[in-house]
Amino acid sequence: MIDIPLIKVLLIEDNPGDARLLQELLVEVRSARFELIQVERLSQGLQQLQAQSFDVILLDLSLPDAQGLETFIQLHQRDRNTPIVVITGLNDETLANHAVQSGAQDYLVKDQVTGDVLVRSIRYAIERKRAEQKIREQAALLDIATDAILVQDLDGRILFWNKGAERLYGWCAAEIVGRTYESLSPNSEFAPRAAQSILFEQGEWSGELQRTTKSGKTVTVESRWSLVRSDDDQPKSILVVSTDVTEKKKLEAQFLRVQRMESIGTLASGLAHDLNNILTPILATAQLLQFKFPHLDERNQRLLKMLETNAKRGAALVKQVLLFARGVEGEQAVLQLEPLILETQQIAQETFPKSITIETKIAGSLWSIGGNATQLHQVLMNLCVNARDAMPDGGTLTIAAENQLVDQAYAQANLDARVGSFVKLTVADTGTGIPPEVVDRIFEPFFTTKEIGKGTGLGLSTVLGIIQGHGGFVSVNSKVGQGTQFDLFLPAVMAMNVQEPQAAEILSGHEELVLIVDDEAAIRESSKALLEAYHYQVLTAANGSEAIALYHQHQKDIQVVLVDMMMPVMDGATTIDRLYEINSQVKVIAISGIVSRSQTAATKEADRFLQKPYTAEELLSTMRQVCGAIA
Repeated sequence: MIDIPLIKVLLIEDNPGDARLLQELLVEVRSARFELIQVERLSQGLQQLQAQSFDVILLDLSLPDAQGLETFIQLHQRDRNTPIVVITGLNDETLANHAVQSGAQDYLVKDQVTGDVLVRSIRYAIERKRAEQKIREQAALLDIATDAILVQDLDGRILFWNKGAERLYGWCAAEIVGRTYESLSPNSEFAPRAAQSILFEQGEWSGELQRTTKSGKTVTVESRWSLVRSDDDQPKSILVVSTDVTEKKKLEAQFLRVQRMESIGTLASGLAHDLNNILTPILATAQLLQFKFPHLDERNQRLLKMLETNAKRGAALVKQVLLFARGVEGEQAVLQLEPLILETQQIAQETFPKSITIETKIAGSLWSIGGNATQLHQVLMNLCVNARDAMPDGGTLTIAAENQLVDQAYAQANLDARVGSFVKLTVADTGTGIPPEVVDRIFEPFFTTKEIGKGTGLGLSTVLGIIQGHGGFVSVNSKVGQGTQFDLFLPAVMAMNVQEPQAAEILSGHEELVLIVDDEAAIRESSKALLEAYHYQVLTAANGSEAIALYHQHQKDIQVVLVDMMMPVMDGATTIDRLYEINSQVKVIAISGIVSRSQTAATKEADRFLQKPYTAEELLSTMRQVCGAIA
């Protein structure tokens, strides 16, 4: 025997004749069984809906306690889940159409009602129930998805909340279904008004949103919204699928930081070139005046010396900018840490706030190390800058170095340590300290506790990489409110004590003819005056084209050509190539404020290279080396 489904129908009709007719039509239907409950007033119908559920409602729009479209609106607002079929007279079809547009599933004209028409409405109710069951089954599958999937009604109440949403936001379905997102996270708006407007106009919206989880953590989600409509194209609910892109956004931000650092490096190179061009004639002129006027009174001599010293200091600062912005590296060599420490101390004293006291403690007979001076400069400056930032109200920065023998016991107690002879380089501050929960992460690339825009998160990871690249290891000790101490262990090498550099002897020329090629007039004039003071003859050219013309005229007499690498019209690399085409034996000294990669090949072809700003000793010594090779 076939089990015929039972359909519960609520009929709200005050006309006994019409009610009896509808009941008789339902009895004639053989494909389904009906349970019909009839009431005469809207208020009675609402009471029935509170007491039990129905599969469909048949509603007359003309009742004793409600008239017209308002009858439907009141009922629909109280029960949006049960399909409503409006019953109307022949003259009320326009009114019935308005009801359908407002959410009714269908309408029936009383004098035209047939069994087939009723069955159509009833079947629609059955199909709707089946669709709801199907949605429930699909919801179980949605729980497998990694994305956060949820459904909310048009008032913002959550109707469905999958396992992905639980994992992302922290609330389980039992906590949030039936409530709004805003009720659980008052400071976070789930659906921005602009997004809602687009959703209802276009039927969909997508974009990135900031969400606050149950634990208070802020996450970034890539959210896609779809407006779910009923069969009569009326908005019913909103389907939201959100993907956690928090880590992706962090990686993008890190990539942008790297790009910004590269841009800063490019900018720094351009500034360094210009600054070195400015400092070169200042330094050369200051030294030339001291040479030409040795009998000046003590005060004027002191002023000239001050000018020379500050020009050298400016050149050193430019060098530091290039070092940290471009990562310019030097050769590996046996070196002493003391000069590096003292130079770092000088830079810190000149640039750090006066409220910070800078102390150095360097042990006697310090062992030599094998390393890259440029990289170790970077290590010291990174640590010192971090120490400065940790002391906003002032304090003491200490840079120390001592010999250290690491034994087996120490190596076992420190994971990265190994047995051997080391020079321990210490940078300590009396600042805010590092919280214990953060210490283990400070060497992670891009990890920073500083405010946005005040730190790249690359400083300490660079320190660790450089020290490990030197075969050493790093130890950190920090207490909140007391300060932080970094101990860097660098392997000692067996080497002779590094000799202090001796003052270079100033060597005069023997009237050799020199061609200076530089687009900066001040550099041409100051270098010419300096060389002429030390018995050289000088020709000058403002660019490569002038230099080639002069060299053609004086090829037999010119013994050395000084060429600036960055010039308009014809740059230094091209000028050097043209000179070699004319005379493959020509002696060339390449000069530049900053050597780019594109210039490297040309500078290697030259006999010597001079970095701007150069001192008189450096220029004259280089000239003597090249001229001596000619002789």
